[in-house]
Amino acid sequence: MGWEMPAETAAQEKIWMAFPPGGYSLGDTEAEAHAARSAWAAVANAAVDFEPVTVVATAEDVAIVRSHLKPDVDIKTAPLNDAWMRDIGPTFVMNDDGGLGAVDWVFNGWGRQEWAAWDKDEKIGATVAGWAGVERIDSPVVNEGGGLQVDGEGTVLVTETVQLDPGRNPGLDRAAVEAELARTIGATKVIWLPRGLTRDSQKYGTRGHVDIVAAIPEPGTLLVHSQQDPAHPDYRISRELMDFLGSTTDAAGRSWNIIEVPAPATLTDGQGYVDYSYINHLVVNDGVIACTFDDPNDEQAVSILADAYPGRRVVSVDARELFARGGGIHCITQQQPRKAQ
Repeated sequence: MGWEMPAETAAQEKIWMAFPPGGYSLGDTEAEAHAARSAWAAVANAAVDFEPVTVVATAEDVAIVRSHLKPDVDIKTAPLNDAWMRDIGPTFVMNDDGGLGAVDWVFNGWGRQEWAAWDKDEKIGATVAGWAGVERIDSPVVNEGGGLQVDGEGTVLVTETVQLDPGRNPGLDRAAVEAELARTIGATKVIWLPRGLTRDSQKYGTRGHVDIVAAIPEPGTLLVHSQQDPAHPDYRISRELMDFLGSTTDAAGRSWNIIEVPAPATLTDGQGYVDYSYINHLVVNDGVIACTFDDPNDEQAVSILADAYPGRRVVSVDARELFARGGGIHCITQQQPRKAQ
């Protein structure tokens, strides 16, 4: 069918999200639950000013979810373990005729993490594909949307620590993963980053998602997370990753125009070194929903994003409560491209 994942800057039909039903992301106290719900809702309420948003919630949570959302945010119900729609939802792709499909990856709790549950979340990809009314493309590969960045022209960024994780895909090598990425999302050039950021490699991380490391605002250009402070362990990692990416080319053979995006000045929280990243933004029709952290570097980051996405209005949302739970704005959202007319 010639399936290909469009660039995130392509025209979108809507944004899909989920709402935390309980457990780790919601927290143990009512104050923590309110903070989580408010953070997820702030992203939905910002995005719906640009395009339709559908939020998946458990049936028993509909009333409280509705109380946090603008009236024009749509709600659908399904059982959930958690609320990271980028990872539990499908990856939308387009065929040669402009029709849509949805790749339903295997989801197993980010490599069978001991703290994760996924018996409900593993069904969300197929559920969302059905609601969207598009062809479901089944994949046997364990993968998550946060583990992919594409340019819409055949280039895909991944990390060795995710797709080759023995907790995800034991026995698969690069060639097997690349063949599946070619079949499902139209990848013709796979760039294998060696790892992700420090915090994301620890207990409650994803083991190295690319969507807090690098983004592709247009073909041939990379936005790359750049930790500026040598006291942070990501100082060395971000430089290694920039050196590595500088040695690669995209599917068209172009060397990258690499734009460094300085990390927030904040280095730690109550759990140690943070992986706060402005890379984890959401592109919407005519806009960008950007992570901010009440940090001295917020203004500079918003300016860099505005320059990288000309013609789009950048709206900032405080993402600290999201990152405290293991992710950011890109992690809790999934874009559905608009079908060709």
